Amino acid sequence: MSAAPARLELDVAGAATSALRYLVPEAKVTLVLGHGAGAPQRHPWMVAMSYAIAARGIEVVTFDFLYTHAKRRVPDRPDVLEATWKAAVAAVRAEDKTRARRVFVGGKSMGGRIATMVAAQSGFGEIGGVVLLGYPLHPPGRPDKLRVAHLPKVPVPMLFVQGSRDTFGSPAELAPYADSLPAGGRIFAVEGGDHSLTPPKKGGDTLPAVMGRVADEIARFVG
Repeated sequence: MSAAPARLELDVAGAATSALRYLVPEAKVTLVLGHGAGAPQRHPWMVAMSYAIAARGIEVVTFDFLYTHAKRRVPDRPDVLEATWKAAVAAVRAEDKTRARRVFVGGKSMGGRIATMVAAQSGFGEIGGVVLLGYPLHPPGRPDKLRVAHLPKVPVPMLFVQGSRDTFGSPAELAPYADSLPAGGRIFAVEGGDHSLTPPKKGGDTLPAVMGRVADEIARFVG
């Protein structure tokens, strides 16, 4: 495993939270990732995924939403989640003032969905694309409650990494919407993966192996 990530302090309209930077000194790309609704940036899944991506030469920055930092379970209001996302990207750019790095955004489940909402409003400024690790297309068992209306407004390409057993939306369910995105949408299907991309216990595959393949796909996507 590489060196421990560096900590960044974030200010969100007077409220504090933190970010972790998985440093890759020669990287040309920084990928900022938001965590899912139920697990913070230090959750083993987020840490392992971040290290896997960083091992491909991409610097990764994760952060905690305000409710997670305060150890609350209920997510913040959408406007607060979006403000936290903007603060995280602004902090990355402030740190990178002297380095010409392209910035990509994305995240696990809710973290990625909120990133698409900010991107649809052009709230990040110039970014290279969006990486979505288990996009929550709809709540489990509610395929009628789609979360797609804003996606055509995202002005950059999107990579959807989706498990074939994802109860929040399978690759087949997602395909009609990803294929029609004006800026381009690409699906990387994880065969047998659930919402966290975890393969079946008896399938012969392992989550670290899956994460390695996902990290390879992300590296191809960011160029």
